[in-house]
Amino acid sequence: MTSTLTRKHAAVAVACALALGVFSATANSQVRDMQGNIDAKALVVDSRGAPVMNRYGECWHTLYGPAPQWTSGCHAAVPAPVAQTVAPAPAPVMMAAAAPLPAYERVVFDTNILFDSDKSALRPAGREKLDAFVSNIKGLESQSIMAIGYADRMGTDASNQALSQQRVDTVKAYLVGQGIAANRVQTSARGETQPTTLAGDCKDANNATNIACMQPDRHVFIEISGNRNVN
Repeated sequence: MTSTLTRKHAAVAVACALALGVFSATANSQVRDMQGNIDAKALVVDSRGAPVMNRYGECWHTLYGPAPQWTSGCHAAVPAPVAQTVAPAPAPVMMAAAAPLPAYERVVFDTNILFDSDKSALRPAGREKLDAFVSNIKGLESQSIMAIGYADRMGTDASNQALSQQRVDTVKAYLVGQGIAANRVQTSARGETQPTTLAGDCKDANNATNIACMQPDRHVFIEISGNRNVN
């Protein structure tokens, strides 16, 4: 009887010794990884350095830090890296150089064409002025040319009105003959209603002196305004 108890006690003692040996090794190594470095996620190993497993073949880890999922292979499965597709950078867009904006200036041209007394024919000096006017307005963006005819105070109102109309018609015909579109030349006849001279300036009778005094009243005034490209 004594011998039987002794053998049982001896077996228990051996088992305890083995258990103490295993967990002693565990206590000494539970915070170290397989390379001996301290690691909160290290495996628990026995005195032989082998991972300690349960009956399901799962490895034990240290009790420090968040416990990872146990696996039969003693290491948590590492997901395979997912290839990232990087879109190629868009090719730079070549912008065409912007054309410079046109620059314009506001211009006004005018001229005054004088006529002989009781006449509507152009003088040589009048033709020269009209030629210069046509040359100056080339390239001018404008709507129309305004030509206004006048007469002096000698003669009747009706005859002077008709004479001023004849003078402005003569000027328009000359401009059209120089290449200006007829619809661009607007005309108006004022007769003797808007004289350049004052009533007290020319007091003589209808003689050469008075005719010369009223010369500024016998004319056609032309004006044009518009924009011109200065580039």
